[in-house]
Amino acid sequence: MKRSRSNEQAWKAPRKIIHVDMDAFYAAVEQRDRPELKGKPVIVGGSPEGRGVVSTASYEARKFGIHSAMPASQAKRLCPQAVFLRPDFQKYENVSRIIRRIFGNYTATVQTVALDEAYLDVTQNKLRINDPAELALLIKQNICALTKLTASAGVAPNKFLAKIASDMKKPDGLVVVYPEDIATFLEPLPVRKIPGVGPVTGEKLHRLGIETCGDLVARLREELTSHFGKFGLDLYDMARGLDDSPVIVYAAPQQIGNETTFEKDLLDLKAMEEHLREIAEIVAERLVEEGRRGRTVTLKVKYADFSQITRSVTQPEEISAADEISKHAIFLLRTKTDAGYPAPAARDGSDIGGRSAA
Repeated sequence: MKRSRSNEQAWKAPRKIIHVDMDAFYAAVEQRDRPELKGKPVIVGGSPEGRGVVSTASYEARKFGIHSAMPASQAKRLCPQAVFLRPDFQKYENVSRIIRRIFGNYTATVQTVALDEAYLDVTQNKLRINDPAELALLIKQNICALTKLTASAGVAPNKFLAKIASDMKKPDGLVVVYPEDIATFLEPLPVRKIPGVGPVTGEKLHRLGIETCGDLVARLREELTSHFGKFGLDLYDMARGLDDSPVIVYAAPQQIGNETTFEKDLLDLKAMEEHLREIAEIVAERLVEEGRRGRTVTLKVKYADFSQITRSVTQPEEISAADEISKHAIFLLRTKTDAGYPAPAARDGSDIGGRSAA
C-alpha cells in the first residue's frame, strides 16, 4: 500500500473488492505445527520417488525455483535437502474453516475459491468502514491472531485487479489499487500476469510484440479477436482494468469426489477394487460432512500413457453410503473400462465422486 488517503478521497468506484490469498498455505500450516520445520524448505505433495507433484512449497523452497504442479522428483533434484510431506487435507480444511468464519465477521458476500483463497465484496460491510484498505488490514491481523499464519491481500474496484494486487508483495503483503490509479498500475504489468494467459497464449502475444498491459491497450479490439477469438475481448477489457464479474457467495459443490495417484501402475483388478472401496469411504464421509446425497457415481481412470476415460451411472434414488458408492464404482470399472488388461490399462490414478441430485 503506497499511501493512505482519507475515507472521503480514498474510493470513487461503485465496488470495493478484497482478494485474500494465504501465503504458501499447506506448507505454512505444517511449519506452524512443527517448529523444527521453520526456516527449512518444505514441500507438500507427492513422493519424489514416484510420480507425485508439488502441491505447495514454502518460501524457503521457492528460492530454489520450486513451484506448485512441478514433479516432486524435479523438486528433489533442485533442493535435495527439502523436507517432503504428504498433504493433510483435513487439517488444512479445519484451518480454512476458521479463516472463512473470520471473513464472515466483516461481510456476508464472500466467494471461496479454494481452501486458501477468497474474494470479499466489502462495499457494504458489517463494520461500516468506508476504506477497504483498512478492512483488509484488519482481516489480515485477525487471521494472523487466530491461526498464526500470514495472508496477502489485494484491494481494488473489481475481482480481476484485486487478484493481481494480492500477488504483488507476497508474503504478508497488502496492495491497494485505487480507482484513479488503475491505468498506472496496469501499464507495466506483464501480460502473463493476466488470468487465463498461459504459456501458449503468452508466446503468441510475445510474437505479436505484446509484453505488457500497456502494449495490449495499444491494440484494437478487432485485432485481438482475430488472433484470440472471444478471449481477445477479455484481453481488451482486462488490459483496461474492466471486470464486472460479481463476488458469488459460496454455494455447495455440485460434485463431491476424491482422487488418488499411485506410486506404481495398478494392473490387478482386485487391487483396483480395494482402492475404490477406500476412496468410496472418503467420498461418503465428505457427503456426510456436507449433509448431502447423490444419484450419479462417476469413475475416472487414467492410463499409463496419461490418457483417461470417465464413466458414469445414475441411480433412481439418492445414495450416500460408502458400500453403495463403491458397488457402482466397481461395476463401472468392471464393465465400462478395460481394467486389469496389460495395455494400455496400467493405471496411475482413479477417481470417483457423487454428483448431487438436480
